[in-house]
Amino acid sequence: MTTVTTRRPGARRGLATPWLMLFPAIVLFVLFFAAPIVYTLVLSFQKSQVKGLGLGSGGRSTVFAGLENYVSALTDADFLASVARVGVYGLILIPTMLGLALLFALLLDSKRTRAKGFSRVTIFLPYAVPAVISSLLWGFLFLPSVSPFFDIANRFGITLPDLLSGDAVIVAIANIALWGGVGFNMVVMYTSLKAIPTDIYEAAKLDGASEVQVALRIKIPIIMPSLIMTAIFSIIATLQVFAEPVTLKPLSNSISSTFTPLMTVYRDAFTRNDVYSASATSIIIAVAIFALSFLFLRVVQRRAFGGEN
Repeated sequence: MTTVTTRRPGARRGLATPWLMLFPAIVLFVLFFAAPIVYTLVLSFQKSQVKGLGLGSGGRSTVFAGLENYVSALTDADFLASVARVGVYGLILIPTMLGLALLFALLLDSKRTRAKGFSRVTIFLPYAVPAVISSLLWGFLFLPSVSPFFDIANRFGITLPDLLSGDAVIVAIANIALWGGVGFNMVVMYTSLKAIPTDIYEAAKLDGASEVQVALRIKIPIIMPSLIMTAIFSIIATLQVFAEPVTLKPLSNSISSTFTPLMTVYRDAFTRNDVYSASATSIIIAVAIFALSFLFLRVVQRRAFGGEN
């Protein structure tokens, strides 16, 4: 004897409800995330071919370029130099920023610290300042002709270094990013610290552990996943640095139009009007960000998340 089960209309509507709720997010994801990536990928394999003087409606045509744009980008001396500068910039910024953020988070989590609310707001507040505004603010503080720091130093016969000239401009850019990024990372770490059960601290104190030992042997290992997450975010932000050098460029002769990889993309797309080369360079940067983040996560995965792979 066979039994035939029929699905009720109400059950069908119940199955469709999650998809209907997800539909607006899926549409926005496709239109503003997936579609631009696919379009950029398509453009990266094309180039503009000029016929004759390039005038008239048939003077320029779009043809398939294969890997030509990628080879051109990877052999471009300006692009490779910008990658090297960003590497130095990251070596200066990331350890310093995460170290200060961890130090501030541990200090705020200490019972001996006073005015914790005011301190949290003060440390986090620079993160709320847009990058362009903070770059202008620090740019004028670094500029010898208008900076009050240079005036005060000159009165005491002290010579301050010009951070907007020569290779020192990387330190100036890193300082701006440091000022704005410490607060965000501190909040992430501090939130993780507050989630640790107080029983662990009490047991450690009964065993005679000092506050420094508690921080080094209990707090930091427990919040290691948060440290890894902030490190990955910092790596991504480092490779995408753009607003700070662009804003400082009018104030310094040491910043070229290809100072960072994203500035190289901007030059190709909007100065040279070569969106095809700019698309290829963008894909290279995106792949590099993914590869570095994935590699970093794989290296520290076992210690951070207890995984074996």
